[in-house]
Amino acid sequence: MQITASTVSLTVDDVAASQRFFTSHLGYVEQAAADGFASLTRDDAAVDIVLLARGNEVLPADQRDQHASGLILAFTSTGIEDEEKRLRTEGVEITMPLREEPWGERLFQIKDPNGVVIQFVEWATPSDPA
Repeated sequence: MQITASTVSLTVDDVAASQRFFTSHLGYVEQAAADGFASLTRDDAAVDIVLLARGNEVLPADQRDQHASGLILAFTSTGIEDEEKRLRTEGVEITMPLREEPWGERLFQIKDPNGVVIQFVEWATPSDPA
């Protein structure tokens, strides 16, 4: 087996709202869309995203009413301080402000309109090496 791409599938209440958020603020573009479905991608190493409406009959019956929760969609990137400022300027609520952990992880979080937690991570030199 050879994995050629990675995709995360998120079940949400409002596909269009999440689709607008990811394309407007996070640089995703639509690959395909239909009623209750959108497939999004980027040209870099970011994971592709499929958005499915809750209750969508393409899902097995035991998964149809689940909602993307308890999940953090994390993107490791560079320049997250500038990214946080850009998102603030665009009116995106920063739900966890930029901070640095003692082990060298710099991170901040936002949420999409359906409550999907998106975290940006950048690795720095630890301020207190163990």
